[in-house]
Amino acid sequence: MVPGSAGAEPTPGWYLRDEGSGTLYKRGRLLGEGTFGRCYQVTEVTSGRLYAAKVIPRARLAAAGTGDRSLAGVLRARGRLTEPEVRFYLRQLLSGLRYLHGHGLVHRDLKLSNFLLTERMRVKIADLGLARRAAPPGRRWGALCGTPSHLAPEVLERRGHAGPADIWALGCALYTALTGHAPFEARHRQELYRRIRSARYPLPPQLSPGARALIALMLHPDPAARPSPAGLLGHPFLTQGFTPRTLPPRACHSVPIFVGQEPLCRILRGLRCCGCVPAPPQST
Repeated sequence: MVPGSAGAEPTPGWYLRDEGSGTLYKRGRLLGEGTFGRCYQVTEVTSGRLYAAKVIPRARLAAAGTGDRSLAGVLRARGRLTEPEVRFYLRQLLSGLRYLHGHGLVHRDLKLSNFLLTERMRVKIADLGLARRAAPPGRRWGALCGTPSHLAPEVLERRGHAGPADIWALGCALYTALTGHAPFEARHRQELYRRIRSARYPLPPQLSPGARALIALMLHPDPAARPSPAGLLGHPFLTQGFTPRTLPPRACHSVPIFVGQEPLCRILRGLRCCGCVPAPPQST
């Protein structure tokens, strides 16, 4: 998004100025339209370079909740998500990632703040500013880019970005959504990178066996051992646990109630697996 372009929407051919740098852009054709704004092709006047700019009216930015409608915002409000919710979102994210990888693209910056929610609680992968085509055979894209806590070991070692690096980053996001904190944390950058290279992270006891197994696959230190998005969609965590068909908007701020969407016994099994409903006490 071009900074300073959140005012009244200009007509085609008009100019947009970045208030921070003073750079002038000429607005071109409409590229797409989302819930909160429109994306246009723009041309930097001085260099002729093409960019994509998202134009968001100030009135929409001021609307309650608009500026924080991502899974990162949901996590800040909730602390952590239940496993049924995570299955609901993860299936969509893996489908989107399968599409990207199927077209030869690597996102390179998957994280909760880049997973946006629509008004119907559908999740969309956003911010493809770092995305690029996967390197051809025999070549590697060795740039160190992305969110530090989500960088895969092979990225830190400059062995290049490819689809498995996206799987690692999505695994970090999955872990964060389920636990409320990132799998790899440290005060200093070098210590953070050391922990990532060792691929060692704590496993909170509230995680179900299926969640633990899925995280272990996605955060495997060997990129060749990480499944593809299609392979992950068939993992037991996603196929055997309860997954709601829809989520209400109030799930952004409070734990949703699933009763009424599935048979009660199946709901209780799914919730108990994720630690939301305690198992009945055993008789002595």
